[in-house]
Amino acid sequence: MIDKLRRAYFTLLVPAIVGFAAYFIGKTYDLVEFGPNKFQGMIAPLLFILSVVFAIALPILFRTLFAHNVRQKKSVSEVDLLKFERTFLYIALVTPYIALAGYMLELPRFHLGGTVIMALYALYYYYPSKRRVQFERRIFRVK
Repeated sequence: MIDKLRRAYFTLLVPAIVGFAAYFIGKTYDLVEFGPNKFQGMIAPLLFILSVVFAIALPILFRTLFAHNVRQKKSVSEVDLLKFERTFLYIALVTPYIALAGYMLELPRFHLGGTVIMALYALYYYYPSKRRVQFERRIFRVK
């Protein structure tokens, strides 16, 4: 189960890392150019708020809904927990892509910094380590 979750984690993460690297190289050699636009004042706070929503709010809401759905059960099957954990990763790992969009649009330092911090938080906190998965298995009483 841990290997499947890690595979999903890195499958979702690698394109964002490649995007950061490709844009950095393209920008360094003047191959691509995005930059600020006339909607910068509206886009910057929106991307910052979306990064907070996807890194913190939606994962908490999704976890709460899952716990509510299985509250009456004596135990949860491993398949259900795996499905929950994958969806959890899908939600949380949207944040690096929002940070990539912010980097490409050259957001102001405050908003870009906050977006990058939220992306780093999502990457660190939701990494499917053995300890974290065992904790989840214990909480939800997985057979």
